Amino acid sequence: MESPPRPTDAELEILTVLWSLGPATVRQVHEAVAQRRPAQYTTILKFMQIMADKGLLRRDEEQRAHVYSTARPREWTQRQLAGDLLDRAFSGSARELLVGALSTKQASAEELAEMRRLIGQYRRKESAR
Repeated sequence: MESPPRPTDAELEILTVLWSLGPATVRQVHEAVAQRRPAQYTTILKFMQIMADKGLLRRDEEQRAHVYSTARPREWTQRQLAGDLLDRAFSGSARELLVGALSTKQASAEELAEMRRLIGQYRRKESAR
């Protein structure tokens, strides 16, 4: 299966709603988006139709109101976006990406501990190769 394209900011907003709600109708997604900012139902509908055509969403047409779900899990999309950002803004340097991220927002002690754990896990995988 071909990978879907990188989502735009508006598409990412819809994906985030669906990751939170699970499979949902356009009306449910519109209501969630409209709680954060003004949004037209028809605009959300059109975005979701385009996203289904692009492979970002799946559409279940079995019911009267079509139900949409994400084509990929949140983690997959986050990795795709992080990889794209890493290449485009940080010349492929994971160190620079991490420094940039940590300099913009204070990480909690728990987040730092999790990063250390993940780095240790990555090192063990690399040394096993």
